[in-house]
Amino acid sequence: MFGEKVFSSPRFKHMALLRTVIFFFSAFVTSFAAKPNVLLIMTDDLRPDLGCYGAKQIHSPNIDKLAASGMLFERAYCQVAVCNCSRSSLLSGCRPDTTGVFDNQHFLRPNMPDVLTLPQLFKNNGWHSMSLGKIFHHSEKEPGDDPQSWSEPSWYHAETYRSWFTQESNDMIKGLKQSGSKLSRGPPFEASNEPDDVYPDGQIAAKAIETLQRLKTMEKPFFLGVGFLKPHLPFTCPQKYWDLYPPETIKLPDNYFPPKNVPEPAMHNWYELRTYGGVPAKGGIPGAMALNLIRGYRACTSFVDAQIGRVLDELDRLGLRENTIVVLLGDHGYHLGENGIFTKMTNFELGTHTPLIVSAPGQKAGQRTKALVEFVDLYPTLAELCGLSLPKHLEGKSFAPLFDKPEQAWKQAVFSQYLRPGKPPIMGRSIRTEQWRYTEWVNAKKESAGVELYDEQGDPEENENVAGDARHAAVITELSRRLHEGWKAATPPSQ
Repeated sequence: MFGEKVFSSPRFKHMALLRTVIFFFSAFVTSFAAKPNVLLIMTDDLRPDLGCYGAKQIHSPNIDKLAASGMLFERAYCQVAVCNCSRSSLLSGCRPDTTGVFDNQHFLRPNMPDVLTLPQLFKNNGWHSMSLGKIFHHSEKEPGDDPQSWSEPSWYHAETYRSWFTQESNDMIKGLKQSGSKLSRGPPFEASNEPDDVYPDGQIAAKAIETLQRLKTMEKPFFLGVGFLKPHLPFTCPQKYWDLYPPETIKLPDNYFPPKNVPEPAMHNWYELRTYGGVPAKGGIPGAMALNLIRGYRACTSFVDAQIGRVLDELDRLGLRENTIVVLLGDHGYHLGENGIFTKMTNFELGTHTPLIVSAPGQKAGQRTKALVEFVDLYPTLAELCGLSLPKHLEGKSFAPLFDKPEQAWKQAVFSQYLRPGKPPIMGRSIRTEQWRYTEWVNAKKESAGVELYDEQGDPEENENVAGDARHAAVITELSRRLHEGWKAATPPSQ
């Protein structure tokens, strides 16, 4: 009787309603606060030559530590082996034929003005979205980033894009300009006794640390893109990183020559490298220069690893790691003389194969997967991990299920392409399966300009193009069919 009076009293009903409101408000706040942060770390031209990928000669302790805390993707591939095109695909979730971005002179937003980018998706759903350094591709003529993607202006300055040089090298650059030379860049490599923060990547790391401290105080989750410039040319960094790789340990690759039977469009004349001072305009390069390029690239790999470590250490110190998804990748692969090529811009394995590591809260540590994944898959994956609805324009497939079952059957193939400039230009389209890499080169008239087939199990260095071998005729017929059917057919409907 007493209980009935109490529960039916106006005062109790008012208090119950108040408690209900408080409960649901608290649940909302808790749910909002529990949304994971995203820290996207991008490096420029970093190939999967890292300790965690089995390259024992490389000093990469911080990236290795990240891999030990999450999932390492052994076979991740970019859509195009050059910065702007690769980033446009990754950040839009669309393949190059959709973005229309095939070089570094045309950009995503003019081609797709209404596209909802990956960081923009997070911004529109309550995340504070920020960009430091190079996330989207920047042009010195058009500095800046994609404003629609970010909650506040990107931290990016034209001078940040240019690599730091000593006074001696700056004098060389000044002399080249005064002489009217078409070359206005300094040497392709240089070491100095300056501290890390003299270099752009050191400054980017410092800014990331400062930004994480500010984001820690916010009441909303964050999506933070931190884009480092190394190990992109020129290979400039402090001497201490060069010292990790004594000159006597540096050797030319065993396959310092073009693949046998390779078609002409598959190769290039290292044109990016030749824009740097002291590099011959054509032909080969001196052996000492080639060795220094390899050494400098490795030094810059260790240098950027150190900067990544600074950022991750601060994430830990601030107590943010427990609720932050960390993604680390290189925007494409890289050649250091292998296949007779320096730099990127190819459809070879070395041009398209990239490092990819994802460490997420609650994820089992130290996992690896051999599943074939592509950069267009990252957008839907992060959206799924954060409980966001997928936009309809996406052309990749979330690989989130791999975190639970890394060994499960997955994509049957991944796809890359490269538009070789020229008159006329020639498009190369490549399909990578468990065993094979098959590439077709076609000119503007739809005429064949070359075909490549490499056995990735029997010839992982791609030293011989066996497309002309009659024994592989059936393989070529099948792979050509699958290449033309495209990416949709390579992803089983059951996934």
